[in-house]
Formats: sequence, C-alpha cells, structure tokens
Amino acid sequence: MRETAPGERRVALVPETVGKLAAAGFDVVVEAGAGAAASFPDELYVEAGAQVGSPWDADAVVAVRRPDEALLRDGQLLIAYLDPLGDREGVERLAARGVIAFAMESIPRITRAQPMDALSSQATVGGYKAALLAAEQLPRFFPMLMTAAGTVPPAKVLVIGAGVAGLQALATARRLGAVVTGFDVRPATREQIQSLGANWLDLGVGGAEAEGGYARELTPEEMQAQQQALEERIGEFDVVITTAAVPGRAAPRIIPASAVSAMRPGSVIVDLAAETGGNCELTVPGEIVEREGVTLVGLTNLPSTMPYHASMLYSRNVQALLLHLAPGGELNLNWSDEITAGACVAGKQEVRG
Repeated sequence: MRETAPGERRVALVPETVGKLAAAGFDVVVEAGAGAAASFPDELYVEAGAQVGSPWDADAVVAVRRPDEALLRDGQLLIAYLDPLGDREGVERLAARGVIAFAMESIPRITRAQPMDALSSQATVGGYKAALLAAEQLPRFFPMLMTAAGTVPPAKVLVIGAGVAGLQALATARRLGAVVTGFDVRPATREQIQSLGANWLDLGVGGAEAEGGYARELTPEEMQAQQQALEERIGEFDVVITTAAVPGRAAPRIIPASAVSAMRPGSVIVDLAAETGGNCELTVPGEIVEREGVTLVGLTNLPSTMPYHASMLYSRNVQALLLHLAPGGELNLNWSDEITAGACVAGKQEVRG
C-alpha cells in the first residue's frame, strides 16, 4: 500500500521481495505509486510479478505505518509498525474490526526471528544517518587533516547507547575519521564498543540490562549519578549522539540543560530518541535548534530520509514474516509458535484459539 503518514517515504515491499514472494506462491498486489517516494516505480513491481491495483481486498495487507483501519475488514491480516505499547487504543480498534494484526515491533528477539527484526534493520539506517547529520552540522572536519596551512585535529564523538543504532553511529563516525567513544549502562556492551575501534566512557553507572538485551530504566539515584558524571565529561566532545530508549516508555533524559551548557560553542547533539521525547532536555522533536551555542538535532523517523535502502531492509523483514505465517502462500497461523503468538497484537478470539 501507499503510505499516508506525513513524511513517510518508505514502502513495505520492494520489487526484489515481490519477486521472491511471487516465486514462493503469493499473489502480490501493489497500490499505484506505493514505492515512488523510495525510488521504486510501478513498472519495476510489474516486472517482478506484482499487479498494480487496490490492496484492500487482499487476504493480507503489509505496510510501514498503520493504515486507516476503516479500510481493513474482518479476518484480514495486517503487518506493520503498530506501536502496541504506546497506542493501545489503536490496537483495540483493529481488534474490534476483526483484523489479525502483527506488529513488527513485537517480533521476539530470538535467533530464528532475526531475519524479521525490523527494529534492528531500521536502527541500522538511523544510526548511520545520525553520524552523517552530525558531520553536516558540525562546523569543523571529522577527520584529522594535514595541510600546508597546518594540522587539523579530528573531531571527538561520543555515542550514548550501544544498541544497533549506537554501534552503527560509532562505526560510521569512525569511518568518517572522528575519534569515537561509546557509553552504555549495560556493561556487556563494552566489548562491542571497543571491537569497533572506539573508546569506552566509564561513568561509573552500569548493570542496567533488562530481558531481551534492552536497557532497563535507571533508578532516580542511578540517573542522578550518570548525569553528574556526564556533565563532568561531556565538554570533552564535539559531537554527542544519543540513542537510549526503553520499549513502551518515554525516552530517558540523559543530558540535562546544564550538561549542554558545558559543551563548547559549535558542538552538536544528535538525539535519536527525539520521537519519544528525547534523551536531551533541550531537544525539540522534529526540529534542529541551537541552544547555548550547541546545535541540537531532533529530527524524527531518520530511516524515512534514506527510503531506498530502509525500504529494502524492511521489506526483507516483512518477507521473512510472511513466509513464516503463510508458507507456500497459504496462511497457516500456528499459535503455539513463539514468533506467531508473540508478534500478533490483535486478532479474533476464535482464530487465536
């Protein structure tokens, strides 16, 4: 389907995955212009084996963002980002219409579900773009340069949060030539950070890991200790990229206004958690602003700013889930399966039973 959410340029299926689904026994219908914003014209879908038409009569609808539920019907299967932890009312509306809804955010973090892990694939795009935005906004070079006019020292970049987005931001900033440092409240990530050639920032706060490898929310005492330690160190860096998130909760506030004032004029903060409120107290979601001489980048939905490859990765996640739910193109919902049961957030009781 063609996405209708403001600013959403991604598409749930690309010609590559349409071809693989068609070969696997699926009849694929693509709404006209669905992939245009991601540089996938209709003719490429037709060449891959899809029909261009209305997707609303299909047995299953796949999307990036939740479509208008009024267009969905009883018994129809929906796969999309559905925000089940933050928008329970939206999920309940889908359930009331009899839609069998699978949320890409709810894919279990288990080994055999990795090909379906859209959170990781899109975080890869977001982390990469965060480093590029930082380099664009910083009024100095990222790499060290030796010129006839003298040597230019490299920029110092701190990445807070060593999930998929944070690690990608570290790797990208390092490839751009910066001196990179990483921090996470989970001590186990130290090895991952150092394996990328980055330094580890020890703030004396650790051990905050929850089930599934996510960071748990810090206690007020831990948060205070972290903020105090960060304020003492943050002035050392030209760029700070924050990626800390807790599923279903507002983004933890890591950088207070006082820490921003401790940074040198011209420094940059890229807040990847802006969509859920931001890790920095001064972040304005959806905007780039300047505070205390520091540029704060609070742009949201960064994967949509790189729609071609973001769509390609996401569509492979969707393809893997479709092949799991409908092997050979025939729907077979096995509710005893951990992936099927875990990802489904709405469905008719008699079907689920």
